[in-house]
Amino acid sequence: MSAASPRLLCFGEILWDFLPDGIFAGGAPFNVAYHLNQLGADTHLISAVGRDLLGDELLRRMKHWGLNLDSIERHQGLPTGYVTATLGAAGDAIYEITPSVAWDQITLNEDGIRAAIKADALVFGSLAQRSPFNRAALDRLIAVVPSTAWRVFDVNLRPPHDDLKLVKDLAARTTLLKLNSEEAATIVDWGKPAAGREESDARALAEKYGCPMVCITAGARGAGLLRKGQWFWEPAHPINVTDTVGAGDAFLAALITLLLREQLPTEECLSHACRLGEWVASQRGATPVHPANSASY
Repeated sequence: MSAASPRLLCFGEILWDFLPDGIFAGGAPFNVAYHLNQLGADTHLISAVGRDLLGDELLRRMKHWGLNLDSIERHQGLPTGYVTATLGAAGDAIYEITPSVAWDQITLNEDGIRAAIKADALVFGSLAQRSPFNRAALDRLIAVVPSTAWRVFDVNLRPPHDDLKLVKDLAARTTLLKLNSEEAATIVDWGKPAAGREESDARALAEKYGCPMVCITAGARGAGLLRKGQWFWEPAHPINVTDTVGAGDAFLAALITLLLREQLPTEECLSHACRLGEWVASQRGATPVHPANSASY
């Protein structure tokens, strides 16, 4: 598949990240959509916010960033979601996720369906699947997107929203499975990750769930991608971490866009994705504006 400006659909949560040093728009699918848009992809986010001040401000910022708002529904009875995040010594985040919010009931409108019919890829995560309502909506989207479209599953195991049976069921319907080394070890049933086991875990996941591509990130060590039976590994570059919020989402956005465009070898796509993720980790929040020169990251 090759597209100069691929059309990508992101389904899932949009919310506010309440960090110690500020309030930032967030939610993994939103973060991916933001970075896809920054990278020039034709991006559509299917999500929901409340009819409240927090929802107003999310939509105002999305409009300012040039993101398409057509598939964002507004709920009268459910508030806009937010997450309270605390940062560890290494900049890693620990999240407290608010229940019963607007993105727990994402309604598919006509604009979202029309975008899905022409999509090159559908990106979804595991957190939004905590509600049966969203699981039904995702099933409908998967049925609507073209058979050639990539189904990209970004695993985010956030206790208590870490239903492994659900994750494994979704993995079996996936073209590209992306997860970190801890999540990979959990799903493969090893328990704890071990450095250097990313390739064997990726191959085990690909074989068990029939995923054509498996991407495993390993933080400060790097990231790997299993594609067409070949394992690619990109070591991380040392950086000064501000916070890691959204770094993995930026990485995924770059990886998908570059792979779909088919203009670079797989190893170069992985390298560029790692550099963008590292650059985001050096900035505040999940949605910094990309530098005009991509060489800056």
